[in-house]
Amino acid sequence: MDTIHLTGIRCYGYTGYLREEQVLGQWFEVDLTLWVELSEAGKSDRISDTVDYREAINIVQRLIKTSKFALVEKLATAIANEVLSLEKVQQVRVKLFKPAAPIPDFGGTITIDITRNCDTLG
Repeated sequence: MDTIHLTGIRCYGYTGYLREEQVLGQWFEVDLTLWVELSEAGKSDRISDTVDYREAINIVQRLIKTSKFALVEKLATAIANEVLSLEKVQQVRVKLFKPAAPIPDFGGTITIDITRNCDTLG
């Protein structure tokens, strides 16, 4: 199976366990891997034979901007489920980065890394 990688989708959103995170917001970054059969697109040179990855980017940006989940796990799952609804996407990997988690004495990045396919929706 072939893959399309979309990296560095950065957006400001309001998901977080603390109330302040849902009010003040913070930056998130997402990398997507889409499993898609690309052989036909490689022959035809038609976008209809592949995934228009602008749609996947728009899904990520919209969900980050509008969601107010308590857990980043829920946000990553919502992104995966909606990207899987795109025609031709058979599997998706979502790496969601929270680079500035409000945890005392922690300057690292929280990363949620999930892979879903049509059989594991939810």
